[in-house]
Amino acid sequence: MENSTRKVVLVGCGMVGNSFLYSAMNRGIAQHYVLIDAFRQAAEGNAIDLSDAVAVLENRFSTIKAGDYSECKDADLIVITAGRPQRDGETRLDMVADNARIMQDIALKIKASGFKGVTLIASNPVDVLASVYQKVTGYAKNKVISSGTTLDSARLRRLVGNKLNIAPASVNAYVLGEHGDSSVSAWSKASIMQKSIADFVAEGKLTEKDLEDMHQQMMKMAYTIIDLKKATFYGIGVCLSSIAKAILNDERSTFLVGAKCEGEYNVKGTYIGVPAVIGANGIEEIIEWKLAKEEQVQFEKSATQLHEALNVALAALK
Repeated sequence: MENSTRKVVLVGCGMVGNSFLYSAMNRGIAQHYVLIDAFRQAAEGNAIDLSDAVAVLENRFSTIKAGDYSECKDADLIVITAGRPQRDGETRLDMVADNARIMQDIALKIKASGFKGVTLIASNPVDVLASVYQKVTGYAKNKVISSGTTLDSARLRRLVGNKLNIAPASVNAYVLGEHGDSSVSAWSKASIMQKSIADFVAEGKLTEKDLEDMHQQMMKMAYTIIDLKKATFYGIGVCLSSIAKAILNDERSTFLVGAKCEGEYNVKGTYIGVPAVIGANGIEEIIEWKLAKEEQVQFEKSATQLHEALNVALAALK
């Protein structure tokens, strides 16, 4: 993708979408941004506000405007954050029917535009809605990505780093499965400078209870934030801009994204959080790990829950 022509379309100008845009602009990942929202005034207002920010950023020239779905035709990347927000006490899967109908409408409009690029989805429940979008559009599975467990993995790295007084960026810790209550912390693959987490446990620097407590904290983090301030958006916004940057720059970087498994990890026919290589073609490769036995069991249970939620979503469509 040529730097001079990189174009990103954002569908959904709520707090998640705006956080993504602000992070993306600061990183200079694209030159042209188009904002689409069911409430046109929201897109127009945000375009003006963010354009003011561009005027101050050094070496970050870009154009930002409100638009419609016809703008998708020549876009390199579409980021979808639209959908109703998660309510207090509600799981991500509780939102499935409402947001599946919203996603179907968006998918049909994008398909009609003639769009040929990559789509990145952050609307919850992310993996179910990625499955809906891919089914409705018929796009190649590698060209449709959900944010998956990218944020969950970042949260786990932070918790481990805080516990050991080590920078989170130096921690390799991974969450697979649903971006939600059935997620799996793959401790068997976690390490710091090639020293396994199991070694830290053996040395008494961590305990098995510490690992379970950190998993529970990670899993409940969104609920904690929602209880305190009604929504989460900064963390996922930065995660989305990181994935978008990898796509637009053809980085072939690794992320824990939602990818459609067709036999990998003994799962078939659903999007689910797995390690993958991300580049210009979207998902370039799913990296298949040999998980610990209990992790694999939990991962397959997570996939079953996503399959069941997808059936609910598809039943809700017109």
